[in-house]
Parts: sequence; C-alpha cells; structure tokens
Amino acid sequence: MDDMPAGTAPERGPAGPAEGRGRGGLRRFLRRMASTREELEAEDLRKTCGAEGATPITDCGERKRHRVAGTLRTVTLRPRGGAPALEAELYDGTDVINLVWLGRRKIAGIDPGRRLLAEGLVSVQDGRKVMFNPRYELRGGS
Repeated sequence: MDDMPAGTAPERGPAGPAEGRGRGGLRRFLRRMASTREELEAEDLRKTCGAEGATPITDCGERKRHRVAGTLRTVTLRPRGGAPALEAELYDGTDVINLVWLGRRKIAGIDPGRRLLAEGLVSVQDGRKVMFNPRYELRGGS
C-alpha cells in the first residue's frame, strides 16, 4: 500500500469521482424509459429466477426434471378425465409453463400474481410445456 502524506487526495481523472460509471448508466436509463412495462417486468423476472437457481423455462427439455421459478399468471379449475385438476400458468420472463395438480380443486396460496418455485418432470402437450403435480415453494406475494 502506498503511503500518502496526510491531507492529500488521490489523483482523479478528468471526469472526477463518477468516472467509473461511464455511459452504461445512461444507456440503462434510456432503455428502461423506452421499454414497455411488460418488458421491464420480464427482465426483472429473468434476473430473480436466475438468482433462485431455477432453469429458464425456454431451456427446459421435455422428459427431464427441472426447477422453474416465476409468477403465476392464471389459476383455473379444469376437469381432466372426470377428475378435478387445478391448472396454473407460470411465467418467468422467457416463456410459460402450465403447472397441473391432479385431484385438487384449490391449493392455499396458489393465486394469480404469486411468486412460486416449482420442481418436477416437464412434458409437452399440445405444443405447451406442462408439469404435473410439481413440488412447489411459495415466494413473496404479488
């Protein structure tokens, strides 16, 4: 560590203390101002899902176990084969996956706008990714 006489300040470049920020902050600001609300929410979801150790839904392969995280968009009751089935659409900013709990009419906490972490086997039905009876953890509210 270099010794400096007391009362002297380290030399700064021509831009002063903000020199390290550069133009990146302005670009981010302008991009956020020009983006739609949906684009900003999708970007935030992608960041938080990655921080939770979840796989982006677009990267989920068929017939493989994955952990996904996102926000529930819709929750509906749809009978399958005469039995009740609770179906929820999970969005993580990259894609959508349907979570289906067979034999359930309602699950406490499974509501639109709720953040959720789900884990299970991914399959594809009618061109849509589906996870049946996933394990799940409820996250912060909407």
